[in-house]
Amino acid sequence: MFKQKFSHGVTHTLPQDVRAVLIANPKAYTTWELITPLARNEWICWVISAKKQETRDRRIQILSENLALGKRRPCCWAGCVHRG
Repeated sequence: MFKQKFSHGVTHTLPQDVRAVLIANPKAYTTWELITPLARNEWICWVISAKKQETRDRRIQILSENLALGKRRPCCWAGCVHRG
């Protein structure tokens, strides 16, 4: 059982499907905890803004891969519109 805490974004809470991917990928989890709350918020918003489940699933996979590589933000995305 994975007992570490998971940090959330500024506006968004970490979804369960993203949490599951972070549990499965320790490198991605490490980067997740090192990035800022604003950066985490960008990743979460990018994932939850998908209109189709297959798009969301693909974005979660990209999130996992990119965080494991140390990338701090989603590429080529305008950013979270919910921050106000």
